[in-house]
Amino acid sequence: MRTIGIFGTSGFACEVEDIAHELGWRPIFVARTEADVAAWTRDEEVILETDVSRYAGMPFAIGIADTSIRQAVQQRFCDELRFVNLVHPQASFGKRQLQALESRVGVVVSAGVRFMSRISIGDFTAFDLNATIGHDCIVEPFAHVAPGANISGHVHIGARCRIGTGAVINQGHDGRKLTIGADTVIGSGAVVVRDCEASSVYVGCPARKVR
Repeated sequence: MRTIGIFGTSGFACEVEDIAHELGWRPIFVARTEADVAAWTRDEEVILETDVSRYAGMPFAIGIADTSIRQAVQQRFCDELRFVNLVHPQASFGKRQLQALESRVGVVVSAGVRFMSRISIGDFTAFDLNATIGHDCIVEPFAHVAPGANISGHVHIGARCRIGTGAVINQGHDGRKLTIGADTVIGSGAVVVRDCEASSVYVGCPARKVR
């Protein structure tokens, strides 16, 4: 069985492991600290980040939901390791969308995710269980879309955004996308009906800025 390294030792890393298994990969987990290794209770092998150079010949994925930490990992190892996409076979894609995704790197797509067509996807984005991405969207690098989130057509999601579980992003329009600024968090269950500022937190229905 082929081997893949997965950065992270928490819940999202285990979800990424499930995708890897479906694709025929045996995972080795990568922990940041000795404390993370000591707390590891699973049977799978776990190594420290400081030891990854010994595994540079194999591919890696990032199983870390925090978008800023995911970017930091990529920046630390981009010249040393080869990152790959992990796309669950139960994800589905509109016309030519899978081919567009395959031109990216470090993307994670979980089971049940549905992409429509004409979507621009950035490197190291992550799409969790049963999320939907409508037509003509832009999802910039390192953004994370949590389980069950529904993003309508003509939406622009900025870099490192986090779209919470069950959130709804209403549609934009041709030539005027609804925009969520970089580094913004959309809370679980929020309903976004207008643009959201960068580096902010929005919650509620309709979503309002709380920080």
